[in-house]
Amino acid sequence: MTIETDLLRFPMLSGFGKMEIIFPYEMATPDEENMATPGKEIVLVHHDEDHNMTTPNGENMITHEDELMETPDTDKLGSPDEHNELALVEVQPNKRRKKKSIVWEHFTIESVSADCRRAYCKQCKQSFAYSTGSKVAGTSHLKRHIAKGTCAALLRGQDKNQLVATYTPPSKGTVSDTPKRRYRTSSSPYVMFDQDRCRQDIARMVIMHDYPLHMVEDSGFVSFVKNLQPRFNMLSFNTVQGDCVGTYLMEKQNLSKFIEAIPGRICLTLDMWSSSRSVGYVFIMGSFIDSEWKLHRRVLNVVMEQYPESPNALSHAVAVCLSDWRLDGKLFSLTFNLQNEAALDNLRLLVAIKNPLILNGQFLVGSCIAWTLSDIAKDVLDAGENTIRKIRDSVKYVTTSDSHEEKFLELRQQLQVPSERNLSLDDQMQWNTTYHMLVAASEMKEVFSCLGTSDPDYKEAPSMEDWKLVEILCTYLKLLFDAANILTTTTHPTAITVFHEVWRIHSELSRAVTSEDPFISNLSKRMLEKFDKYWKDCSLVLAAAVVMDPRFKMKLVEFSFTKVYGEEAPAYIKAVDDGIHELFDEYVALPLPLTPTYAQDGGADGNMKAEDSQGNLLSDNGFTDFDVYIMETTSHQTKSELDRYLEDSLLPRVQDFDLLGWWKLNKFKYPTLSKMARDILSIPVSSLPPDSVFITKRKKLDPYRSSLRPETVEAMICSKDWMQSGLTEVSNALVRMEY
Repeated sequence: MTIETDLLRFPMLSGFGKMEIIFPYEMATPDEENMATPGKEIVLVHHDEDHNMTTPNGENMITHEDELMETPDTDKLGSPDEHNELALVEVQPNKRRKKKSIVWEHFTIESVSADCRRAYCKQCKQSFAYSTGSKVAGTSHLKRHIAKGTCAALLRGQDKNQLVATYTPPSKGTVSDTPKRRYRTSSSPYVMFDQDRCRQDIARMVIMHDYPLHMVEDSGFVSFVKNLQPRFNMLSFNTVQGDCVGTYLMEKQNLSKFIEAIPGRICLTLDMWSSSRSVGYVFIMGSFIDSEWKLHRRVLNVVMEQYPESPNALSHAVAVCLSDWRLDGKLFSLTFNLQNEAALDNLRLLVAIKNPLILNGQFLVGSCIAWTLSDIAKDVLDAGENTIRKIRDSVKYVTTSDSHEEKFLELRQQLQVPSERNLSLDDQMQWNTTYHMLVAASEMKEVFSCLGTSDPDYKEAPSMEDWKLVEILCTYLKLLFDAANILTTTTHPTAITVFHEVWRIHSELSRAVTSEDPFISNLSKRMLEKFDKYWKDCSLVLAAAVVMDPRFKMKLVEFSFTKVYGEEAPAYIKAVDDGIHELFDEYVALPLPLTPTYAQDGGADGNMKAEDSQGNLLSDNGFTDFDVYIMETTSHQTKSELDRYLEDSLLPRVQDFDLLGWWKLNKFKYPTLSKMARDILSIPVSSLPPDSVFITKRKKLDPYRSSLRPETVEAMICSKDWMQSGLTEVSNALVRMEY
């Protein structure tokens, strides 16, 4: 129960008439307030937004902060008046109550006459009525003066970050029609308490930081919030779950409008996650370039699949995504880690039905470069499994004991080993950590050898043959690490960023196959087989992206293919050239409106219209046939956009070249080719996020999220990705979802 001062009116005994007694009491519960007690007449007292109380006849009443005992005059109690009405006030002798109202930070009380006192604003010196005789005006009008912007001096003196928040009554149709209460903080004199806004902030906090939904019911959190803001009504698990889904729906609506406005196609990546409940979750990400030629990548769906190993699992997830986001006819490519040929066939069938095939479907399915590199790296680690186990045990011996590590560092200093690396155990779920462990240990092999002779407890020192094998393994792992590391340092890795590394690795492995060392030759063959498969599936996609770079075009394709294929290179180069021209012909044949080369592109310049010399706008009436005539009479006499582009000289290879910016500037010069370039340059080469590039096993959804509803899991994961992208701004509206 909280303690407040209120007014109760009791009928007193005969002989004394009716008396009014003012005294503090404990606030009753809602049920107690509705109960009438015999012999007592309860007067309803109204509290306004400033906590002033009025009786039914509208008179102001005294509150804690404004009662008469606050002033020196109220230390003297008046005698009962002529109508036998006695005011009893509990007074603590020699102790003046401190004023608690926040208005006294801005007002002072001055006596105008013997029975009249007025409140003066410290900022603008304006005076207000405070007390006349026994009547007290209260503080509502004082608070309004400083909170409603009436005091110009106060507003001028405030910093922009400490503006006074004012209360605006909610309009009809808003989420909540309850008045918002003001409370104080260190940075603002008046802050409005908004229950709905707090609920929305909790939902966004839970989403952004992956907090469990049931945290709102934890006793520690409940106690913290109650102490921070007692007026806040605590939430249940179902309530915050509904708020999170509501936040997801708002964000999804904004993203849906954004995707509908993109002028090009969209590329999808698929990544299957496992869970502790034997069901799978397909993470679907969309990659696209907007009308301003900015590349975006968003998580679109997280689809639960009851049978993740089924050949229909991925095709079902893609069908859900295409329907959910209305992407029929807009899909350009699919990138995923191929499970089996049956799954591939199902995807091709689905896309053939839902989407017109581009280049006979050669861009619709591609392998994930991150999974390919991880798979090959795993083969390298398996080839040296026993040696790697010895290195791991040696590193564990040093790093898990302070005395052993101290002795190791002493030997390292004595031997003056130049390595700047530090020993650390690897995480066997991340192959790059094993590579770093092997490199660091190899650079300190002399220290390990000396430790084996000086420390009798260290019994499994690697031999010289082991260290030679480690050097070979590190050579291969470095090739893979350099290629995979590009995927972690680039926000949106595209085909161009990978092409250079892929053909270089392929060339190195082709040479290593001819080595006289049987271990190197056999390992290179196994690696090359998997790389050949990836190159066969994705070389056209990678090469097409390179051709769309004006710094390289077909020249880099010719150079790299010659390194890879040798004498057979011309046939492969011709295949790429034919594929690019065939794809361009498909874009020319697309049912797009016939517009001049200077017409608007994708809505970005939608207000551009041609004007004749007289200043009158030219309509399309009569000019559509003219455009057809121009195309028919010039198509066989002039070169295509693609041929003109390929024949132009290469641009200088500057390091910070803005490829998308170049196409944005040249979209009017190459109106059709720029549309093709927009789609090709949005193709992602990896289905994994940067923090998962080096994983060796399928990612697993944590047990807590696996226990949630599938739609809740999707809402939490997608909303977090969209919030982090900064695409949408925080909305003040709260969407409630009931469970």
